[in-house]
Amino acid sequence: MTHPGTTLVSLPRGRRPKNRRRGAFGRAIREPGAIIGLSVILVFLLLSIFAPLLTPYSSREVSCGVFEAPSAAHWFGCDDGGVDVLSLVLEGGRISMFVGFAAAAISILIGATVGILSGYFGGWVDTVLMRITDYFLVIPQIVLMIVVAAVWGPSLDHVIIVIGALMWTSTARIVRSQVKSLRERAYVRRVEAIGAGHLRIVLRHILPQLGPLLAASAVLAVTVAIFNETALAFLGLSDPNAITWGTIMERAFNRAAVSTGAWWAIVPAGVAVALLIVGCYLLGRAIEDALNPRLRVSHLGLRTWALRQSASDDLERAAAPAPRKRSAGDGPAAGTEERR
Repeated sequence: MTHPGTTLVSLPRGRRPKNRRRGAFGRAIREPGAIIGLSVILVFLLLSIFAPLLTPYSSREVSCGVFEAPSAAHWFGCDDGGVDVLSLVLEGGRISMFVGFAAAAISILIGATVGILSGYFGGWVDTVLMRITDYFLVIPQIVLMIVVAAVWGPSLDHVIIVIGALMWTSTARIVRSQVKSLRERAYVRRVEAIGAGHLRIVLRHILPQLGPLLAASAVLAVTVAIFNETALAFLGLSDPNAITWGTIMERAFNRAAVSTGAWWAIVPAGVAVALLIVGCYLLGRAIEDALNPRLRVSHLGLRTWALRQSASDDLERAAAPAPRKRSAGDGPAAGTEERR
């Protein structure tokens, strides 16, 4: 019942859930670490997209002397074959980032599928899938990747499949724990009670809640995938005809760039790998902190220490006896003593 003159304003439907889903991303993007990480990732993405337009020389033709030092014409110098290193780094970044993002997508797809099935159905499905996950967890991934890549042969497709198929375990366990919590929510129980199918519940009510968590896992998976691709390429297990950051460092190392003092043939590619990994790590950690504020608690943090000090002061004030109120029978001396 409304009073006369009262105006009812209806809010748009679906606005609050939309804001809730974007809340984690909004808090994450406002963090300084997330801004730095996102900026680094965007810079590398733009460089990889426009690499054909930005490369000053061909990455497969001789343009300068052997191990020529950096100069105004060749900012990053030249390698042992007289090829401009800047052109190699720009072209190698395209393939390295493609391999990293593709392998991360495969790992997230496998991990999310295993985690959702295990957490939603439980029972023997949970037991079987988690035992398989534990089996992959106890095996050293780098060693298994080296063995599988060596057996299958050097190829970018093999590297993507190997990396993506072996780094999904952490995502599966994180998603499983979150789905087991969502499975017991009241709204999921109500939808299940009115006869909704398993597929509809997963797609409409559980999967949207996993969006920020999967985004954080995907960003962190990119860092691991790029590092693993660089490691496999440096060991000679990637496609020798493809130019990646790992193959650039592998060729420079095998052709005595370090012993001859030509640091410019190996350092730029290594710095590019390190910067991209740090950028992805900062963004992924910021999203994780936004999802779980408990991760931001630090025993040595100044802000946390200040909060704990204020909390301890409140406890001391609460435990202290309250001052005795002056009654009508108290004389002037009692009031003077209280004022003192």
